[in-house]
Amino acid sequence: MKIRFKYLTVTLFTLLSFTINIIAQYAPPAYKDGSTAITADSSIFIDWASDCILERGPVDISNLSYGLASHGDESSGIGKADNNVVSLGDNGIAILSFSTPLANGDGWDFAVFENSFSDSFLELAFVEVSSNGIDFYRFPSTSLTQDSTQVGAFGEVNAIKIDNLAGKYRMGFGVPFDLSDLEYEVNLNINSITKIKIVDVVGSLNPNYLNHDSHGNIINDPWPTPFESSGFDLDAIGVINNIMNTTNLDEFIEVDNIISYPNPATNILHLNIEANYDYINFINIQGQLSKTIPSGSGLTIDISDLARGYYIIEVKYFNKISKGRVIKTIW
Repeated sequence: MKIRFKYLTVTLFTLLSFTINIIAQYAPPAYKDGSTAITADSSIFIDWASDCILERGPVDISNLSYGLASHGDESSGIGKADNNVVSLGDNGIAILSFSTPLANGDGWDFAVFENSFSDSFLELAFVEVSSNGIDFYRFPSTSLTQDSTQVGAFGEVNAIKIDNLAGKYRMGFGVPFDLSDLEYEVNLNINSITKIKIVDVVGSLNPNYLNHDSHGNIINDPWPTPFESSGFDLDAIGVINNIMNTTNLDEFIEVDNIISYPNPATNILHLNIEANYDYINFINIQGQLSKTIPSGSGLTIDISDLARGYYIIEVKYFNKISKGRVIKTIW
């Protein structure tokens, strides 16, 4: 987990008066010292979202007659960040899928891109992840922007007061997230994240519509924005860690005396096992049976029909079951 810095200053005014001023500060904008912003062209990204499902929100949740946000479409949220965005509207949702499940690796694991035209016009969103595609878990977040005066449609938000909310950086720079922030969620497998949900923050101070961060603070960001491009503008989600690069791919993988090679494999897999097996099963990362090889099929297996990903190899003999692992690639 990243250390997100909080500076504490202690000021002694007089011998009779001692005041502690606590100034919470998070990562500053792109190009500033201490920023965590990641450029879209960074070689750290190994994959991008491959599918997007939208649940559009209204352009102004306080006046539904304006209709729903309409800028962009599902295709705008997939692939590499390119400033071709889809607008979610107030409380709008985008659910992104990936060709390979994300995993908790060293450092940041993925980054979310928005299209702000400046370092201070920040339209924010909550970020949630799922390992089963049904149950989503939200990243803890912090917003320390004042909540006494509404930030207007083109008002300013200071990035150093925002943490773990998508949208805190200008276009071309992703906000990174670390899956270890959610390691305490017992029903979430942070080493097999299949979907990421982006939920627009309604930055209104109106008690009928407002949103809170993880600490109960009201989140204040530009609102209302009654345009077709209302709400969070999703550009892309870049993957930094998934099951392909958090597994040792440089060596044969051996479990219960099964050695498979090459590993990773593209079309053909060779198994160093006894030939008198009853069957061989390939089980995907979700625990689903993907392929069965019957007895007598030999030790050279065609896996060209398997989807890219991580598989358990299960070999059944008369009196035992042996297991191994293999990574299936497409190159």
